[in-house]
Amino acid sequence: MLQQETPQDYVIATGESYSVRQFVEYAFEVVGIHIEWRGAGVEEKGIDAATGKVLVEIDPRYYRPAEVDLLCGDPSKAKCELGWQAKVSIRELVKLMVNYDLKYEDYGGKEA
Repeated sequence: MLQQETPQDYVIATGESYSVRQFVEYAFEVVGIHIEWRGAGVEEKGIDAATGKVLVEIDPRYYRPAEVDLLCGDPSKAKCELGWQAKVSIRELVKLMVNYDLKYEDYGGKEA
């Protein structure tokens, strides 16, 4: 991007769309927890299938004021002009994020 002759905007994305529910499931999967969903709407909760403990709850304070039904980045310009394409799957990305956070926690909030 920085080597382009003129500045331009590029969308760096996979072109795929995932729900928050999928992201949560993938994150808990990394640490060996299976999430079951119970309830509906704002009453829906993510429950640890092994212990019955509530691990995920909806908090309406974090709703976006103008929510959209679908968000999906189009990386076609980056692919066409830069030859860029995503190499990491959503599952791999979530695993990297969770493992980094776990490592970061091990050092009392300081990066290793």
